[in-house]
Amino acid sequence: MERIRQLGTGIGWRPEIADAVERMAGSAGGVDWVEVVAENVCPGHIPESLLRLRERGVTVVPHGVSLGLGGADRPDEERLRNLAERAQALGAPLVTEHIAFVRAGGALTASPLLEAGHLLPVPRTRDALDVLCENVRIAQDALPVPLALENIAALINWPGEEMTEGQFLYDLVDRTGVRLLIDVANLHTNHVNRGEDPAKALDELPVEAIAYVHVAGGFERDGVWHDSHAHPVPPQVLDVLAELASRVSPPGVLLERDENFPEPAELERELDAIRGVLKTAGDQGGASTSDEPATAPTTTPATAPATSAESAAGSGSGSAATPATSAQSAAGTSPAAEPVTSAEEVPGGESEPVARQRLGLAQAALLSALVAGTPVPEGFDRVRLGVQSRALAAKRADVVGKVAPELPVILGTSYRPAFVAYAQGHPMTDGYRRDALSFAEHLLLGDRVEDAGTRRALRAWWLERSGPAPLSRRPTARLARATRRVLLRR
Repeated sequence: MERIRQLGTGIGWRPEIADAVERMAGSAGGVDWVEVVAENVCPGHIPESLLRLRERGVTVVPHGVSLGLGGADRPDEERLRNLAERAQALGAPLVTEHIAFVRAGGALTASPLLEAGHLLPVPRTRDALDVLCENVRIAQDALPVPLALENIAALINWPGEEMTEGQFLYDLVDRTGVRLLIDVANLHTNHVNRGEDPAKALDELPVEAIAYVHVAGGFERDGVWHDSHAHPVPPQVLDVLAELASRVSPPGVLLERDENFPEPAELERELDAIRGVLKTAGDQGGASTSDEPATAPTTTPATAPATSAESAAGSGSGSAATPATSAQSAAGTSPAAEPVTSAEEVPGGESEPVARQRLGLAQAALLSALVAGTPVPEGFDRVRLGVQSRALAAKRADVVGKVAPELPVILGTSYRPAFVAYAQGHPMTDGYRRDALSFAEHLLLGDRVEDAGTRRALRAWWLERSGPAPLSRRPTARLARATRRVLLRR
């Protein structure tokens, strides 16, 4: 396996700060590399700013957000091809994605396919690990460069989890050889929201597999930490970075900022603060250099998490199991158990489809509760699920407002409350562009826009964006044709 590439200090490239990033990339002690959201780049139409950075030798890493490797279905071939094309077009040394699910339902569960519009946590169970490992192997085979996966922030806990985050990541790396993108802001988020100790997670995970590190800001409200990527990096997140840097010298560290972009001078100060943390750790001599191949140790050290067969007492592949006691988890041991037959050990065997179906049913039930208002599955915190549901609706409103920026202009201050109310009863099933059109249809057909001028502007926008009546027989196409007929008569 290739050695992990040394990247240095980077920043997330966004169109809003493209000029500032180019200036920082050309200055001493500035930006060494950038990361770009993969879905926002078209291989044939790469932004000029990114091309100029590439010409100057700045590394560009595509960061995917829609693959959903933690979902119950196998990775979508078209999405994998798209990610591979972006890696090749950008000359990237690796690509990154998330340990998350972003959609659920469909043929596997004989239920409507629902989109979360956001990254949701997978349960830390044998089923989820078996499915994730197989999905990672499929993705690795389809990609032209190494893959690294990011730990995500979560507002909710899955009931009946069998592993800590560190144990889950350790087994994932051990079984697949995948690299890790460790987001220290997400570790802090999970500390506040889920009571998980970042230091313990860092003790358990294979730090030698780290490809690079994310640092980002957020805020706390009513005891919940929101990983906003729209606020300055707080001291608590830098403290987690210091914890990580005391264990290993990460090959790269990247500052993420997605909204509320500050002046370039503030971004430079945040980058300086990150470099200061890394320098202090290096001066103290507590970190080794992470330039070895990205593989987990072949033997499990005394302080490492249990192996796949040891992590659940007396369980078969994907079966429910009694988690190890807290003392055993902390020591990385568990009660004696029979060997586990996993999907990894029996490729194509019966265990993988069964694990996928069980995981699919669980994820579909959770996502339906979050976006479609169905009953909360047993074992989940209803209050916390309500917080997550509102966060998903707000996230949808933000993204739809960016995909269709005319809507907030046409509707003014009523856009956000109208969209959030719409989202509560209308799950997203076909992407954000279709979501924007469906939202406008909902307002127009329901006569929910009182002002005549606003209604005319919204109607004109919908007729222009929906285009000519589509020939497809898909349900959404038939609905669009029917809506178009109604609106043209008005």
